Amino acid sequence: MRLLHVIHSTIPESGGPIAAILHGSDVLLSEGHEIEVVSLDSAEETARRSFPFPVVALGRGIGRYGYNPRLAPWLKQHAGRFDAVILNGLWNYSSLGSWLGLRGLPTPYYIFTHGMMDPWFREQYPIKHVFKQVFWSLAEGRVLRDAKMVLFTSEEEKLRARNVFHGHAYREQVVLYGAANPEGDAAAEKAAFFIAFPALQHRRFLLFLSRIHRKKGCDLLIRAFAQCADQLSSRLQLVIAGPDQVGWMRELKALAARLGVAERVHWTGMLEGELKWGAFRSAEAFVLPSHQENFGVVVAEAMACGTPVLISNKVNIWREVVASHGGFAAPDTVEGTEDLLRRFQSLSEEERTQMKRDARQGFVQRFEIRAAVHDLLRVIESASDQKTCFAQSVPELK
Repeated sequence: MRLLHVIHSTIPESGGPIAAILHGSDVLLSEGHEIEVVSLDSAEETARRSFPFPVVALGRGIGRYGYNPRLAPWLKQHAGRFDAVILNGLWNYSSLGSWLGLRGLPTPYYIFTHGMMDPWFREQYPIKHVFKQVFWSLAEGRVLRDAKMVLFTSEEEKLRARNVFHGHAYREQVVLYGAANPEGDAAAEKAAFFIAFPALQHRRFLLFLSRIHRKKGCDLLIRAFAQCADQLSSRLQLVIAGPDQVGWMRELKALAARLGVAERVHWTGMLEGELKWGAFRSAEAFVLPSHQENFGVVVAEAMACGTPVLISNKVNIWREVVASHGGFAAPDTVEGTEDLLRRFQSLSEEERTQMKRDARQGFVQRFEIRAAVHDLLRVIESASDQKTCFAQSVPELK
């Protein structure tokens, strides 16, 4: 099968979608499928990174929305080479431009919303939501309406997306989603991490690894860590790893200093490759108290390393995590995050060891990338039969 992904950016700091494409490509290419990516990056940006598949960089668009007049004509010319096109994300020109280019063509397209229809955004930014509703009625909703399938990565995401926007119906389908199985040498990866961050050598630590963004609840984690510091081992540290996309780190460091835990909080910046895997493997537990998280590839990656996960119940896969016994979930509040830390701290060494095994087994059963890729291929192949309708259609709201 020949697949084309359309994505706003292939920059790793942009989040989970490009990571999932990269992980999935390993499986697809090994099984003889073809994959290509078209993005709204500049050629200079993509040239600085290596990819296992061709990447067409059409250039930076205008403004944050990224309007790029080259996208639609490119798709009109090249879409016929592919069996299916997969769009990644909403509310930027990669989705609308793809719709404009693919209209009237026989090549079907599918779209991952990647949590961008979650009601959390409506609650946090009500004025912005009004403008989004207008844009949905005029344009974005039509992108979903005409997609062969709108793909959700969990039942929770699918249900939360319903009725957030009104005016266009779409066909919905939940597909498996996941992360790559780490295949590096665990001892070497841990050694590399401690060489890079010697202050953590021989210390136990909790790990946050994601974008440093208000949505991720980093402030909740620091406050909760400080509030239960007296019950945590004095040697237990907190590692916050990730790119500071919105310039929040300075404020968070000041918060840690004000709460008296600055010396126990370590800031590593973005971790990639063996440093990332070394951090996962070395951590006592992975913590993600997000206010909104569509899937959380980093949650699956932590579980892949046998690391227990402590997450908020706003991470859409929290039910699967709890069912696997590979971690705990709690509300996205300071109290909820504090409860996660205290519950984990109260476990015996034997119970922690069992949770590590359960986390790994939960990953294998639910989030391994090979199963996710095969499920996506199954959906695409099944949808090609127009007489088969296995997706539920969301009623159009007047």
